[in-house]
Amino acid sequence: MIPDAVSSNLSAPLASHRTARPARAVRRAVTTAVLGQILEWYDFFLYGTAAALVFGKLFFPVGSDPLTGTIAAFGGFTVGFIARPIGGVLCGHLGDRYGRKRVMMLTLMTMGTATMLMGVLPTYHQIGIAAPVLLVMLRILQGLAAGGEWSGSILLIHESAPPSRRGALAAWSPCGAALGFVLSTAAFLLAQNLSAADFQNWGWRVPFLGSAALVVLGLWMRRSVSESAEFAEAKAARHESRMPVIDVLRQCPRQVLTVFGLRFGEGGASYIFFAFSIAYGQFLGVKSSWILGGLTLSMLLMIPVSLLVGHITDKVGRKPVYLLGAIAMVLVAWPYFALLGSGEYWKVIAALLLANSLTLGILEGAQPAFISELLPVHLRFSGLGIGREISSVLGGGLSPMIATGLLAYYRSAVPVALYLGALGLVTVIATCFAPETFPKAMREKSRQESESGNSDRTSDTRTVPN
Repeated sequence: MIPDAVSSNLSAPLASHRTARPARAVRRAVTTAVLGQILEWYDFFLYGTAAALVFGKLFFPVGSDPLTGTIAAFGGFTVGFIARPIGGVLCGHLGDRYGRKRVMMLTLMTMGTATMLMGVLPTYHQIGIAAPVLLVMLRILQGLAAGGEWSGSILLIHESAPPSRRGALAAWSPCGAALGFVLSTAAFLLAQNLSAADFQNWGWRVPFLGSAALVVLGLWMRRSVSESAEFAEAKAARHESRMPVIDVLRQCPRQVLTVFGLRFGEGGASYIFFAFSIAYGQFLGVKSSWILGGLTLSMLLMIPVSLLVGHITDKVGRKPVYLLGAIAMVLVAWPYFALLGSGEYWKVIAALLLANSLTLGILEGAQPAFISELLPVHLRFSGLGIGREISSVLGGGLSPMIATGLLAYYRSAVPVALYLGALGLVTVIATCFAPETFPKAMREKSRQESESGNSDRTSDTRTVPN
């Protein structure tokens, strides 16, 4: 087994001996990864919003209680998450064998195709049982693509960045996902300006069809990006694995389990805050525009919080910052639902800001560098694909359906708040057992190397003849 302080294994020697990657190449990697994340997660989040608003009525007309159809629609949401570990394994294998860039082109094309087809899919009343079956099949394709996108995007940035700035730069990737969510929510907000009949008949399709232009843009951008620096160096040194999925489970089982634990509670909480909040607002009679507007604002404000937190992890380490976010998740569970249940506009907005901007902002800012550094370069994509995506099924994929089921049975948010608190507690425990991947000695060394590199560049500039 590779030791716990695995961040100092393969990547540290490579980072310390290589020539610094040009800043222009790093900026291009960040920009391309973030734009791809925006487009990819715009498509993926559309289903969650549509499931809460219309899919229950159009594709899953079950029983007389509207919550029953919503639960069935969230079942399709969960199926997409079940496909994510499969996508994570496949993309992890391809990413560790052939490179991050190829996988990212594949995931974006798959996600875009599935989303556009959802936009033209006939409803249950038009083609019967074939409608929900086809919808779920397209959701599976989305899940396969999403299973590889997050890890590939994170690694493209993390493995191209200088060691002293990996936390700050890797935090840009979840910010791209947040912007994707904002775009999907904003698209539905605009569509809801239509009459109720027009929105139900055709308006909900527009956000899905609109993704076509975004996908073309994303593919064009990704063609120009270079392979991540660390992976290219590992490949050149022939430090690679023919079966990375098997090797990572054999060599790094504890690290994969740690990735699972760090992601499980955070993923479950995030989809309670995103998808279930819309359904809970409808149950309470709160205006959808309040919830969607509050989600949009809170996700936008999550971006500067995440970027600041990523920068802080480069200064103080990953573990203490992530632990702070995990504790915040436990503490926010009760006040979140109390504020939402008040029915007052400013309290609803405050709840969403507290949950998304602050709590998830801390976790999302610290997580990319933290979990990436747990694994060696040549097995990293596979390890993240397995650990993170399995936890996404059991945490994020099931949480909206479990939360809606608890609400339908108890007609109260108290059990949901307890469930959310339990997810936070799991994250606290996992963080306590996780190793610090960027300890003080490494922070000092990377800082000195960064200062030395800046000094060398300044010296070179001064000696260049006119």
